[in-house]
Amino acid sequence: MTREEIFTTLSGYLVEMFEVAPDSITLESRLFEELDLDSIDAVDLVVRLQDLTGKKIKPEQFKTVRTVADVVDRVHDLLAE
Repeated sequence: MTREEIFTTLSGYLVEMFEVAPDSITLESRLFEELDLDSIDAVDLVVRLQDLTGKKIKPEQFKTVRTVADVVDRVHDLLAE
């Protein structure tokens, strides 16, 4: 998957799972401050991303994630492994 495809898929998850307004999702969007995700939401998102990648995601891989771009980069790296 390209970064653009990952962003599109991730945006769909954010809208579907957390009712985030589609027009508020950009690569620079801050997950917790701007999109109002909390730690439980983050866990749910990681589970969904594991389904997407087919790989186990270690919690420490997502501890430093702050923006949508950070998530796209982590998923892209996982898929490249």
